Amino acid sequence: MDVLKHLFEQYFHIPASDVKALQGQLGGSGRTIVRLSGSGKSAIGIVYPVREENVAFVEFSRHFRRRGLPVPEIYAEDLAHDSYIEEDLGDMTLFEFLSANRSPDDIAPKAVDAYRQVVATLPRFQVEAGRDLNYKVCYPRSSFDRQSIAWDLNYFKYYFLRLSGVSFNEQALENDFTRLTKLLLAASHDYFLYRDFQSRNVMLRDGQPYFLDYQGGRKGALQYDIASLLYDGKADLPPTLREELLNYYLDCLSKFIPVDRGAFMEYYYAYVYVRIMQALGAYGFRGFYERKPHFLQSVPYALKNLRWLAHNIKLPVALPALMDAFQGMLSSDKLQQLAPHSKSLTVRIFSFSFHHQIPVDESGNGGGYVFDARSLPNPGREERFKMLTGIDNPVIDYLNQEESVHQYFERAQSLVDSSVTAYQRRGFANLMVSFGCTGGQHRSVFLAEQLARHLRSIDGIEVVLRHIELEKNFPEKVAL
Repeated sequence: MDVLKHLFEQYFHIPASDVKALQGQLGGSGRTIVRLSGSGKSAIGIVYPVREENVAFVEFSRHFRRRGLPVPEIYAEDLAHDSYIEEDLGDMTLFEFLSANRSPDDIAPKAVDAYRQVVATLPRFQVEAGRDLNYKVCYPRSSFDRQSIAWDLNYFKYYFLRLSGVSFNEQALENDFTRLTKLLLAASHDYFLYRDFQSRNVMLRDGQPYFLDYQGGRKGALQYDIASLLYDGKADLPPTLREELLNYYLDCLSKFIPVDRGAFMEYYYAYVYVRIMQALGAYGFRGFYERKPHFLQSVPYALKNLRWLAHNIKLPVALPALMDAFQGMLSSDKLQQLAPHSKSLTVRIFSFSFHHQIPVDESGNGGGYVFDARSLPNPGREERFKMLTGIDNPVIDYLNQEESVHQYFERAQSLVDSSVTAYQRRGFANLMVSFGCTGGQHRSVFLAEQLARHLRSIDGIEVVLRHIELEKNFPEKVAL
């Protein structure tokens, strides 16, 4: 630490009276990161024995600042001793801000706004600052080329697939890797690729984002970095928000270059997959190989993203061996057990009207149940119930008197109970159940309420209940 203290005193002309290790920022990089302070001044000091990365970070930082981008100022460096000090941007990362401003069912608008600011800044790195960047200092490669992709894919294969015990056909998988690489390289890749553009590498100070950890940057495709941010595992962004932010990114990007959205999307999900695989390789290396188990806590989030992709996305090339490997991961008891055991199963229960859209699964599972209650007796046909709902006693009494309603609910409850038991055993985090009827006011509401009451009596289950039509038409009842 003596070299960092010397740099601090050299820059501020005062000694550093306090040096505090920032363990939370060590991550998987192997860097030593400390906060030095004295007489009201502070700086972040870094010691890292890979000179090439230090050179890249220092030169990139100065270039970005000249371009007006919000990155830390480099105060002083001694690269001969693998050290430099930089501006102290505080302790609030985008990830921590998101975590503090979300509930199981919602992300606060101010967290979404923070993401929008970050997304809007990304094209400035990729296009504006990338035009005249000195790519000669990039390490270990000057572009995200065939060799870089091969490293990432093999990192995933050997440090995650193999060490997790998931079986695969090596030659068939290599054939798929070749096809995937060809697809990735077909995208335009003459832009700055930040490489690790994710929520822990963005600091928020006075509500404004500042950016870190771009020392692995190089030339590459636009799709990679936005995929890294939106499919950042533990950030666990819901699919609708990912889509909203992706569209906003493309709007912002179009201010810098012409954007063909169809062409962009042709390659986008291939980059989502390769980024997830790169992250899994890192989790496997640190967790399985180096036996640092806390890195494995991110694996269930990556699996959740893969599950959503499997249900919702079809790539323009067939990758059967790779998809089989993903399915093996998703069905692996060993990997499912990596989910924190203290986390309860969240069951989201909705009532809705079939006149409108079926509620969207925000968890990424793509499963659950949708029950059609339109075959049951309809209180809405009787004038006395027109202004009442399935949470009002007269409607409850009416439906409770109908044997068909009891039979229907018992069958639905049995199906849900069987899934709850299996989900808890396998460590799954989310299940969605929706009841629909004609107006979303009586039968579906009644059934959703009954199921919520039943599940709340079971240990280890968190129930989130929403009545879509009542929220619009009877908000005072939902608030009770």
